[in-house]
Amino acid sequence: MIEPMPGAASPEHSQRGYFPTTRWSLIVSSRQRPTANSREALASLCNTYWYPLYAYVRRQGESVEDAQDLTQGFFARLLEKHYLEDFDRERGRFRTFLVVAFRHYVTNERHRERAQKRGGDQPPLTLDLQDAEQRYRLEPSHSLTPEKLYERRWALTLLERSMERLRAESSSQSQFDRLRVFLTGEAGVSYRQLADQWV
Repeated sequence: MIEPMPGAASPEHSQRGYFPTTRWSLIVSSRQRPTANSREALASLCNTYWYPLYAYVRRQGESVEDAQDLTQGFFARLLEKHYLEDFDRERGRFRTFLVVAFRHYVTNERHRERAQKRGGDQPPLTLDLQDAEQRYRLEPSHSLTPEKLYERRWALTLLERSMERLRAESSSQSQFDRLRVFLTGEAGVSYRQLADQWV
């Protein structure tokens, strides 16, 4: 299904008063000169992808502190060097572009660390890294490769955000909370049992 360009008239736009941005429109917005919209698009991209990248580098054996530094440093470099301008959607998915760019960044940082001590006068990019290690410890301890873990975390992050948005748009949030288990496959009750509870 082809979505209309941002700003184009659409039934959804007129009914809700907004047009939900697509992943591609976020990338396009983030490439523009600094505006409130471009900063919001960049923040959305960073918030969506920081934890999958953190989990990826932790799975590669980096310490908590090094994983936090690498993840934060990558996003700072991504923004500073305008690497999003290099992304071409005809060549592949954005998440693949991002993890490949992250791998190159991590490799370069490892080489740089061997050559000199880490440091610098760049201010750190603010990411919610406090709970990252707690979340990482909840990851299954099986033998997922860093690449598979990254893909898994990306998909779960997308699912979590979609669920949050569905809940916010629901006319009855308590009803949504009861039905949510059927969307996630975690239902401990049948539809019939749930219907009986509402009668």
